[in-house]
Amino acid sequence: MNLVWKLLRQHISVPQFAGFFFANLFGMLIVLLGFQFYHDVVPIFTAEDSFMKSDFMIVNKKIGTASSISGRSNTFSNTEIDEMGEQAFSDKIGKFTSTEYKVDANMSVNGVPVLDNGEISFESVPDNFVEVKQLSDWKYTPGSKVVPIILPRIYLTMYNFGFAQSHSLPKISDGLIGMIDFQVFVHGNKKQAQFKGKVIGFSSRLSSILVPQAFMDWSNNEYAPGQQTEPTRLIMSLKNPGDQNFTKYLDKKGYEIENDKLNAEKTTYFLKMMVTMVMVVGLIISVLSFYILMLSIYLLVQKNSSKLENLLLIGYSPGHVARPYQLLTISLNIAVLIMAWIILFFVRNYYMGIIETLFPDMEDGSMLSTFVVGISLLVLVSICNLIAIRNKIASIWKRKE
Repeated sequence: MNLVWKLLRQHISVPQFAGFFFANLFGMLIVLLGFQFYHDVVPIFTAEDSFMKSDFMIVNKKIGTASSISGRSNTFSNTEIDEMGEQAFSDKIGKFTSTEYKVDANMSVNGVPVLDNGEISFESVPDNFVEVKQLSDWKYTPGSKVVPIILPRIYLTMYNFGFAQSHSLPKISDGLIGMIDFQVFVHGNKKQAQFKGKVIGFSSRLSSILVPQAFMDWSNNEYAPGQQTEPTRLIMSLKNPGDQNFTKYLDKKGYEIENDKLNAEKTTYFLKMMVTMVMVVGLIISVLSFYILMLSIYLLVQKNSSKLENLLLIGYSPGHVARPYQLLTISLNIAVLIMAWIILFFVRNYYMGIIETLFPDMEDGSMLSTFVVGISLLVLVSICNLIAIRNKIASIWKRKE
């Protein structure tokens, strides 16, 4: 073994092995980073809304140039609502009710104003379309000064990513909603009142602030009696979400659905496709680095061929002679994998900090699957290296037989 090591050290080309090391490191890092990034990001697009089931469809009328010019209304009449509810695919249907009076709000976090006397809008849907862990949190008693509300998640994103960073304020997750102080001022029917908004959570499927149906009915009667605007959106559940008759009905009537789940599936598909392309590039680089390594080993063997032949002739087995070259390649592969893991750890900490700012309630994933992928690649590449080196040494032995 010592004799072989001495031969090996005499003709080692540092630039060749450095080229293999950095090329393999680059390829391995691309593969592991692409795999880890996909698993970290995909839950953002596939997570379910905790307040509204994913199979609840939000339906509205298409708004296009023709409808704008013709003055076609985008509201639903009672006849249209009843007609949709009578369809065979319909399970239950409800309508979005909006406030008929003026609503202003102040929002602050830890005493720092975030929204100051901004005009907002409330909407409500029938309570059986809203799911909360404790039903008592979504109840309103007429006359009470505390109103449960669900905020659109975009509010949380804008606060965490913009306002909180620029004002050095703490970021808010679903578990810290108690930090939000939400004051509501309503005006109408020559009356005005102040309410405290109790934020119970955030929803990804809403574009306006949701309040209980009981508050909406009471407040409209109190501050805008006799006024009733037809709804612009409906919420419904289907007996069979895959029923093609539902899609045909929408096309026939000129309706469309706000299908967040469909958009998420499209986004996930394109994300998966992009990550796959990146990982393929990484694998190609790794294959090329493998070629560089084997070329370097073959050159070493070729330079030492006469001396290796002598070692084989005096009794060294091909496996014994090949072992130092195999140990060298395995050591390089292990060093590459460890370095790739270290770099991946710091890169992941960086982009996860940004992601957690945008989505504070997202659970931190694990790197275990990436470790498994890395070890699998190490084993696969090392086995190929060992076999190739052994075959090269064996070819020298066969020439002398």
